Amino acid sequence: MKNKALQKTIFTGLCAAIIFVGISLFRIYLPAPTGRPFIHFGNTFAVISVLILGFRAGALAAMIGLGLFDILNGYAATSWLTIIEALILAAVVAFVFQKVHYKAHPHLYKLYLVSFSAGLIKIVTSWLTGVIESMMAGTQLHVAMINAFVSLPAATINSIVTFIIVPLIYIALEKTLLKRIWIN
Repeated sequence: MKNKALQKTIFTGLCAAIIFVGISLFRIYLPAPTGRPFIHFGNTFAVISVLILGFRAGALAAMIGLGLFDILNGYAATSWLTIIEALILAAVVAFVFQKVHYKAHPHLYKLYLVSFSAGLIKIVTSWLTGVIESMMAGTQLHVAMINAFVSLPAATINSIVTFIIVPLIYIALEKTLLKRIWIN
């Protein structure tokens, strides 16, 4: 039992590090009236972490990886929003993954349903975060809502990438690494 708990803790830390690196190494900034949005792979790796580790450990990895990036890269004032977004993303992914009753291949469409829901919730939470950030800067609500909407291209691109890549990476992991080291 202790080995299983230790293994899960190690994988949680590893996933948090991969999420952090997924944001740090590949960033394409996009102009926006709210925040400094950019394209990255952090959300993709956060979703994969939840699929591999389950809700609790996957959410923890996502919150640490995404939150730590924000704290160390000039987004500390709004890192709490990122952490809440990561928690909501993990909850939606875990819920949909459980509800589709995913079993290994040939149920690829179920993984795409999970990644679609992840992308959709990311767009919604990014918009809400943009509204809050804009209002924190002193903008009125109706202007904040418009600014947040105009700032969504990066979140939308990240969501599309997540939709396409998550099922492919998860199936590759399922056929290789997870077959030998299943931690759920």
